[in-house]
Amino acid sequence: MNKKEISEIKKQFTEDRCAISRIATCYVDANKDVRCTMKEAFLSLSKEEEYKYYDLFRKSLSGTLNTNLFTMEFNIDAENPGGEWDFLYRLNKSELKDDALIDEFFDKVISSYEYGQNYYIILIHSKYDIPGRTSDSLTLDDASENVFSYLNALICPVTLSKGALSYNAEENLMRDRIRDWVVEPPITAFMFPAFNDRNTDLHSVLYYSKAAKEMHPEFIEKVLNAEPVKTSIEQKADFNTLIEDTLDDTCEFEVVKNIHDNIKELIEMNADNPDPVMITKDELKQIFFDAGADGDKMTSFDDKFDNAIGSGETIPAASIINKRSFKIETPDILVRVNPERTDLLKAKIIDGQQCLVIAVDSHLSVNGVDARTLAFEAIDNEE
Repeated sequence: MNKKEISEIKKQFTEDRCAISRIATCYVDANKDVRCTMKEAFLSLSKEEEYKYYDLFRKSLSGTLNTNLFTMEFNIDAENPGGEWDFLYRLNKSELKDDALIDEFFDKVISSYEYGQNYYIILIHSKYDIPGRTSDSLTLDDASENVFSYLNALICPVTLSKGALSYNAEENLMRDRIRDWVVEPPITAFMFPAFNDRNTDLHSVLYYSKAAKEMHPEFIEKVLNAEPVKTSIEQKADFNTLIEDTLDDTCEFEVVKNIHDNIKELIEMNADNPDPVMITKDELKQIFFDAGADGDKMTSFDDKFDNAIGSGETIPAASIINKRSFKIETPDILVRVNPERTDLLKAKIIDGQQCLVIAVDSHLSVNGVDARTLAFEAIDNEE
């Protein structure tokens, strides 16, 4: 799924667009014991409860592609009779009217999800009449072509509210506030089936993880049996390995900076494209050359790419660079630079010492103090 498709589904979680038919929930404590469950029509909830659930559903479709949101394909054996896909398909077809299937789903989640604290499982079924669109992407609200029937499952932490003093209106005094258990935004969620090319894709699922470091692979394996994907953290690490292995002892500051700038420019050129910018092996090789990579080192680029990234794989551009920050580190120094002004950085050798020179032509703040004048030693000899 791309950004526009995710946004299109996300917009359905409002009072005037709601097409949620049923909701089922299960509150689980830290010992994996079920404390309470609920199965009922969504519109039977109070308006106040509906609004709070809408907010949770929208959060499960928020974040960045390949960082928080991942489109995963099911493994082949998941679609066999009795497999994970087969179960989700039957659960979706039931529209959450089969209590036995719902209880089985809750059991699958509880047995596979390792969290160690209280959490709240939310499962909904909804339908979306997909409106038609003209060739210039104008929506035709009265021309629904297909119906997208889907499940949305969320796992939300339940935490004890903080103690505090609060106003007691009956006594007209400040009293100790009663601490209670509060449902937090989801940390894990999925939508089945996926909404690819603005239509039902039964062979894929959209997976949400609040933290890329906590993907819960055991949950993905046992509940979804979907093909795991690399997070942006893993992709960034693989990309750094590719740069270091390819350039080796010619891995210079200017070359690395130029690679970053070239990829950032590629992202900006495709800013209007809702699909993630994916870089192929040949495109990345050209980016390295354009950045000034040593020609002799580039003779082994193809093998290095296959080892670090994978043969035939592509790399999401947004996952391997930070468009908002250009960071330089030494054991004792951390420098963050606006990516638009990396031209202010120069690597030089001064008095035999490797130096990073930063052009300072305007305002300079030192620990919050406006340093109006700067005293620098003039450098006469540079190598």
